[in-house]
Amino acid sequence: MHYQYLCIACLAIMALFIFTESIKQYKLAVILKGLASLVFVILGVLSIPYCSKTGLAGNVVLGLLLGCIADVLLNLRYVFEKKGQLIFLVGILVFLSGHVMYLLALIAEVKYYYIGLGIGVVLTALIMSYILRVVNAKLAFKIFGVFYIAAVVMMTCVAWQNVLFHPGNGSLLFAVGAIFFLVSDIVLILNTFTEKTRFSLRIVNLSLYYIGQLMIALSLQLL
Repeated sequence: MHYQYLCIACLAIMALFIFTESIKQYKLAVILKGLASLVFVILGVLSIPYCSKTGLAGNVVLGLLLGCIADVLLNLRYVFEKKGQLIFLVGILVFLSGHVMYLLALIAEVKYYYIGLGIGVVLTALIMSYILRVVNAKLAFKIFGVFYIAAVVMMTCVAWQNVLFHPGNGSLLFAVGAIFFLVSDIVLILNTFTEKTRFSLRIVNLSLYYIGQLMIALSLQLL
């Protein structure tokens, strides 16, 4: 199967979603975003037979599915503005659950995973010390943000630790995807909770995110 066509389809739908969002067609944008995210879930499911580690593949695909659900929730806040903040927080919680599934998949592969977790805690403290100084958000968002970024950073650190323990194209692709995901989230936070929101940063945020998720889905074929 030509999986590159699925990747192209995902990014093409993403571009269309970004355009519809830019012209404030929020209902259509939610549908398109959900479709773009569904593509990387399908890619993950189709990649399962190629993965030699069934447990890892199952957790990763569940993480992809939770990411897809969270994507829809995050954009529903524009459709239901009165409950926008609550929907956003629920979306972040679902995303957090997805990162936990990625982390569980990696922990099963890395012998001394607690080292990566420890490094992740330190890096989270450094990243959040900067973010909390520059963002303007309510306390609930800040608390959620700390736990969310901690999960992403720890997952990324353990992913790179996995590259050291199990070097190969699959582990490397997953780790690079995790980096893209992390940078995407940082851009999202800074662009959402600072005084000036830039559409160009929205494009960067979403592009890094979708490429990262596609990398993670494709990595299953090489693990």
